[in-house]
Amino acid sequence: MIKSFIRNLRAIYGRVYVRIIGGNRYLHEIFADAFLPLLNLSAYVFVYKAMNASQDLASFVIIGGVMVTFWLNVLWSMGAQLYWEKEMGNLEVFLLAPISRMAILFGMAIGGMINTSLRALATLILGLYIFNVKFNVTNPMLVLIIFILTLIALYALGMLFSSLFLLFGREAWHSANLLQEPIYFLSGIYFPIKYFPFWLQVIASLIPLTIGLDAIRKLIIYGYDFIDIQLHFFLLISLSIILLILAKFSLNYMEKIAKKEGRLTLKWI
Repeated sequence: MIKSFIRNLRAIYGRVYVRIIGGNRYLHEIFADAFLPLLNLSAYVFVYKAMNASQDLASFVIIGGVMVTFWLNVLWSMGAQLYWEKEMGNLEVFLLAPISRMAILFGMAIGGMINTSLRALATLILGLYIFNVKFNVTNPMLVLIIFILTLIALYALGMLFSSLFLLFGREAWHSANLLQEPIYFLSGIYFPIKYFPFWLQVIASLIPLTIGLDAIRKLIIYGYDFIDIQLHFFLLISLSIILLILAKFSLNYMEKIAKKEGRLTLKWI
């Protein structure tokens, strides 16, 4: 059991290493990933300023723009990753290796978190400096805890997507495109979801990004404490557990299909 545990740790490290080194190889890409998102944020900030809206809305946009980078990473780098590994001929190696398939996904998730966090931090700093946005943080540790819980739930969803997209085959690309814009809307990236009808708020609350983003905004912009976001806290924990279980189930089903039909390792299926 100890040897198996060590092998899985090495597998996680291997995937983290590839993600970090590969994602930070070219400095111009790092600059582009940090600076270009500000162009999209600027449009919303200038619209709110032209309307003489509350300064809080500009803060909403900055935080939303930072968090959406994680959603894009989950969707394109996590969700579609196993499909692209199949196209490159690496999936057979993953399936034959004496390691847990979840270890591979954990490594992908951790590497994606680290890479995206560096870019998101740069975007946040630039956004604060350019738009002169003020935050009211009274409990930095609680903000960090909610942020980490949001990432865990979000990347657990990405692990689930990774198996499902692989089963869909060539539809992975279309599936990612299909999910991108609706999540932009339902998660309230650029506006408060409190303006949604109640039934739409309930649907939006099934998305980890929506819950985490709302909690982070309340903590950073309004200076709320734990008592005000305790529902968000427990929802994020529950979603993390449920999504990890579903991801494991989906991964086991994918392996079963691979052994039974042998079609997962064939390209363009």
